Amino acid sequence: MKEMNIGEVAKRSGLPASTLRYYEEKGLIRSIGRRGLTRVFRADVLQQLSLIALGQAAAFSLDDIATMLDADGQPAIDHQRLTDKADELDRTIERLSAVRDELRRAAACPAPRHIECSKFQKMLNDVRTVGVVRKNKGDISAFDKD
Repeated sequence: MKEMNIGEVAKRSGLPASTLRYYEEKGLIRSIGRRGLTRVFRADVLQQLSLIALGQAAAFSLDDIATMLDADGQPAIDHQRLTDKADELDRTIERLSAVRDELRRAAACPAPRHIECSKFQKMLNDVRTVGVVRKNKGDISAFDKD
């Protein structure tokens, strides 16, 4: 199997060497030794880095990702954990969509200043008096839908 030094891995992965060293420190990747003072990795480290990037894109922490890799850096993922994360992301998307919609509505307010807009005032009042409004169990929004 081909070996690559840390500079080569950094170049091919687009990650700085400092990130690779940090990932190694966290147990996400492993070097197979050194050539002089330079860390050396197996070529499959690029696949491991892709798995890490995929996990991060799915909003998993590095600690979460570390528990999803076996001793060889290969995926060992609990399917229920993926389902739970997907459900969490659905809730986040719903919450952010509500915020986006309210921002667009506030942006379209015809008042010369937002502070004079009745809908904007209602949003401020909701946040001030309640902090956030819970519409359904688990759904948090600082905004009221018309």
